[in-house]
Parts: sequence; C-alpha cells; structure tokens
Amino acid sequence: MAEVQTFAADDGCRIAYRFDGPESAPVLLLSNSLGTTMEMWAPQMAAFTQRFRVLRYDSRGHGQSDSPAGAYSMDRLGRDAVLLLDAVGVERVDFCGLSKGGMVGQWLGVRAPERIGKLILANTSAYMGPPSGWQNRIEGVLRNGMGPLAEASIARWFTPDFPSRAPEAVAPIREMLLACDPSGYAGCCAAIRDMDLRPTAALILPPTLVIAGSQDPSTSVADGRWLADRAKDGRLVELDAAHLSNVEQAQAFADIVLDYL
Repeated sequence: MAEVQTFAADDGCRIAYRFDGPESAPVLLLSNSLGTTMEMWAPQMAAFTQRFRVLRYDSRGHGQSDSPAGAYSMDRLGRDAVLLLDAVGVERVDFCGLSKGGMVGQWLGVRAPERIGKLILANTSAYMGPPSGWQNRIEGVLRNGMGPLAEASIARWFTPDFPSRAPEAVAPIREMLLACDPSGYAGCCAAIRDMDLRPTAALILPPTLVIAGSQDPSTSVADGRWLADRAKDGRLVELDAAHLSNVEQAQAFADIVLDYL
C-alpha cells in the first residue's frame, strides 16, 4: 500500500501526495476539486493504475496538506503542482484535474506546457464570476464553518436523485467537505475569485480533452466548449452528470480518460 508523503513548497507549505500503480508506468497527475482531497479520485484508481503510475496530491488548504491563512492565487496553486513534479523528480506527466483541479490544469497548459503530455480538464471553466459571490462564500465559511457549504455543494455537485440512488458514492465526498479546513477552503475560494484565465486560453499548448457534465450548474457545457475551442488542440466530451462527473459516472469517466490517453 502506497503511503502519503509530503514535501515543502517554496513558501514552506507542506503538500501531501502519494503514488499508486506500477513504478515503470508513465505518470498521470490528478488534481482535486475545491473542498475535496486526493481521495475524490478513488472511483478511477483501479482503472487508472492498470496503465499509469498515478500521482495524487491534496491541494494546499485541503486534506493532509497545510492550510496557510490568507488568500491563495491560481499562480500559487499552479506553482505547487510544478514544485510537486520537481520534488518527486518527474519531468513530464499527463494531467487530469476536475473543477479547481482543472483550473490548475489550464494554468499548467499555458505556464508549464513542457511538463504536460496530454491535458484533461473536467467540469471546469476559465472564469467563474462574479467575484462578489466568492467573497460572500469566503465570509460565510469563515463565520459558519463547512457544514452549510457541504450540503449546498452536494446539492449542486450531483443530479437530484443521485445521492439517494448511490449514497455510498456521495458519503465520502460529504465527509471530505466537512473535514476541509475552513481557512484553506477560503484561501482556494480567493484563488477562484481572482482568477480570469480567459485571456490566455488560446495559449494552452498540450493536446486537451475537456469533459463537461450535461447537468452541471457550476461549470456548464458551454464553458467546456469555450475552453475546447480555444485550446490549440482541444476537444469536448459530454457526460450525463452534474459537477462531480468522475463520481456520478465513474466508469464512463475512467473509460473516456484512458481512451484519450
């Protein structure tokens, strides 16, 4: 069983990560959504580790990584991913990120394309305005904790009948949300609040697959199509799911990713 390890980023923040799968296989880097941990990828691990050495990490502010106080930025979150690759001595990876993880992927596709083979951006967007909505969320989580946010997120992240149809799939996600450090969650909210990756989207160089959920109220199919159209070599695939498409359509998600890679 692989163990979670940590490395210190250039500002001293400790980032938790783990490897799974054959040591000789090519590396696939996975990046988590806002409010979850590297365990959000559990539904895909059996499939992914058949072909890849999978590198997962907890974004700063999440899981077993540190949660420095204050606002983070997308530059900061993207740099953490590059520093992780440096720390583990991996020059180039394929990348799959969902939601906030997909925003990190967009950053990497522009700022560090030499580190990326193929790029998979799931349920994500180049811009998620207005900033005032994120500011309200920051103030709410720092005041009231993760409880109210967790239930609101579950309602938004899955189609209406999925939680009752597949409670065993939703329960771990709820637990991740409830366990998330409010300060770290707020720090990542600030990164999304201040993010506008639209001006650089046409500079995404690696071959890019965008996965969009046809019932996703947070990052729409139109958002996904916009990204796929602007990337140098982009294509779009739709899944019948809301925001956490890798949980709601676990097998289809794994098949689409492995087929693309």
